Amino acid sequence: MADPIDQQVLGSRRLSNLLMAVLVSIGGLGFLLTSASSYFGKDLLPVGHPAALVWVPQGLVMGAYGIAAVLLASYLWAVIGIDVGAGSNYFDKGADAITIRRRGFRQLISFTIPCTEVLSVKVEVRDGLNPRRRLALKLRGRRDLPLTQVGEPVALSELERSGAELARYLGVPLEGV
Repeated sequence: MADPIDQQVLGSRRLSNLLMAVLVSIGGLGFLLTSASSYFGKDLLPVGHPAALVWVPQGLVMGAYGIAAVLLASYLWAVIGIDVGAGSNYFDKGADAITIRRRGFRQLISFTIPCTEVLSVKVEVRDGLNPRRRLALKLRGRRDLPLTQVGEPVALSELERSGAELARYLGVPLEGV
């Protein structure tokens, strides 16, 4: 019997999310400092002259934008800190079990299905404005079960190689290539 396959799935701790969180944090802080400069009449930023802004409505609106950005940045940092979406796909043909684990916001999501429920391994490639490249299991009587992470698309050669390896291991056909 072949050894089990354990695939790690990348969560939200990726460079693009970190860069976005940093940019939103800096922008939110800038808006809040601009609002505070307008309110106190003293330049708190080294760039421009935000103290020259009238508090109502300009400074107030800048403060609202700053609060919204800080709240968004807090959410982004929480998602990155928790690493939402990270987990693993574990395939064990000897035990006739496929275990999917993902980290959610408040709990670990984990479920197991028998290998005999898998009809095929499906490779889905869609190009265009909203491209999608994903690997999924086509299950008997259920919706497709996606296996790849959300976000940056996987290279086509890697997707096909991984799909073929998994289909060979499970003894099911490979669809969509």
